[in-house]
Amino acid sequence: MLQVNFIKENKDAVLAGLAKRNKDFSAIIDRIIALDDQRKKLQNQVDNNLAEANKISKEIGDMYKSGQREQADLRKPEVAQLKEAAKQAEMELTEVENELRQALYTVPNVPHENVVFGKSADENVEVYIWGDRPQLPETKKAHWDLIEEYDLIDFELGNKITGAGFPVYKGKGAKIQRALINYFLDQAHTAGYKEFQPPLLVNEASGYGTGQLPDKEGQMYHSTADDLYLIPTAEVPLTNLYRDVIVKEDELPIKMTGYTPCFRREAGSWGAHVRGLNRLHQFDKVEIVQLAHPANSYTLLEEMVEHVKHLLQSLGLHFRIIRLCGGDMGFTSALTYDFEAWSGAQERWLEVSSTSNFETYQANRLKCRFKGADGKTQLVHTLNGSALALPRIVASLLENNQTPQGIAIPPVLVPYTGFDMITKP
Repeated sequence: MLQVNFIKENKDAVLAGLAKRNKDFSAIIDRIIALDDQRKKLQNQVDNNLAEANKISKEIGDMYKSGQREQADLRKPEVAQLKEAAKQAEMELTEVENELRQALYTVPNVPHENVVFGKSADENVEVYIWGDRPQLPETKKAHWDLIEEYDLIDFELGNKITGAGFPVYKGKGAKIQRALINYFLDQAHTAGYKEFQPPLLVNEASGYGTGQLPDKEGQMYHSTADDLYLIPTAEVPLTNLYRDVIVKEDELPIKMTGYTPCFRREAGSWGAHVRGLNRLHQFDKVEIVQLAHPANSYTLLEEMVEHVKHLLQSLGLHFRIIRLCGGDMGFTSALTYDFEAWSGAQERWLEVSSTSNFETYQANRLKCRFKGADGKTQLVHTLNGSALALPRIVASLLENNQTPQGIAIPPVLVPYTGFDMITKP
């Protein structure tokens, strides 16, 4: 969440930045400032009342020592009144602090200066494109037909076991999943990311820490008996490894990676754009996360972008990078690049990665800080990216590499799959 002092010191700039999200935040910003002023006033009341009570208590003690017992007894009610006043002010202070925190939770991150105004994905900015669109025959098939023809994934069986959006991978379909996961993890390791295998369920504090709560509460699967949430992305547990932690400045950047299944309740709409692997409730993803020094977080963001570019190029996929406009950005992001791979049979772009800098927005919730050489602490910047999400990568690979002989496997994956062609069973 945004820091209150930052809001108060840069109110006009904050409102101008938030305007890129196509919503007027002036009322809630004014409310936050008023609540913080009220918080400071109540805190002063508490501090002053307790200080005065301590002062009088000391004076009473001195009176007893000097034999002025009667005068000392007369002053005791003053101390009791001051402590009661402090108690009442503390109760009001707690209520105001909670209200202030809830108000801050409703304000998204301020977009970076490079983020353009825009209301939807139609106004995102294409910044890079690589490769050529595959030349496929007129008889080309979409991945959902190829999956059935080559017996790779069973959607009906997944629907029987769980429900729609929970596919069962089998045979070479399962091997491709494992191959991609291992390849992406090995590439992350080579790039200096430390691998973690985090829990797949997180508590409420973790959800608030990275901004999924309360913003995306309805999109997360919630185990109500234990008050735990299934993770929508490995970003949540990986970033929360450093919740309430102060690291040393020379430890930055901290680079983490992890493979996890991801769970999302969002169902989307019906139609071809959500058929097959285009949108699922459970899917696999390798995530990369960095905790960075504020001075070079955007340099590291570009480094992460280059990492994802390398993965897609190595797979031979035609793709593009777009910088999201204000109206299409995530709630917690300051700047986001989306990667879209070309789907040869569907003849459309499929989002396969989202790489973002959150600046201090998550770190302020997480209380994730670093201590500099001067001994002072400040918030880190957090970054994350999909490297990569598997379903639409698999969809693009199947569609773009279909041949009369079968589906060709990219050379970089052959050491992981053990085969270079998928043929009909």
